[in-house]
Amino acid sequence: MIAVTRLNGSRFAVNPDLIERVQENPDTTLVMVGGTTYVVRESLTEVITLIADFRALVLATAQSYAEGEARRLTVVPGELDTPASPTPLRPTERQTERQTDRQPEQQTERQGAP
Repeated sequence: MIAVTRLNGSRFAVNPDLIERVQENPDTTLVMVGGTTYVVRESLTEVITLIADFRALVLATAQSYAEGEARRLTVVPGELDTPASPTPLRPTERQTERQTDRQPEQQTERQGAP
């Protein structure tokens, strides 16, 4: 996200991936993919620099992840203190054993049913 300033002085962040074009005539206008427009105080050159800096930060962060140097991102503070147990994609041995233990019981119930 890049932070820009409206003409009234209020600051807001916008996703630069959703900016379709930036116009300067004389005010700088951000035209979003969905058609929404924002008039901002920053010049065309400043907006382009903000976008380039944001993209450079994304690439640098991705590179540090590839090297294993970056911290794991989290939304909840303190979440890293207690690691969550991963959800298995395949049944564990215990789950498989439980299922095989139940199958003979289910078969005898089906055989006894009219």
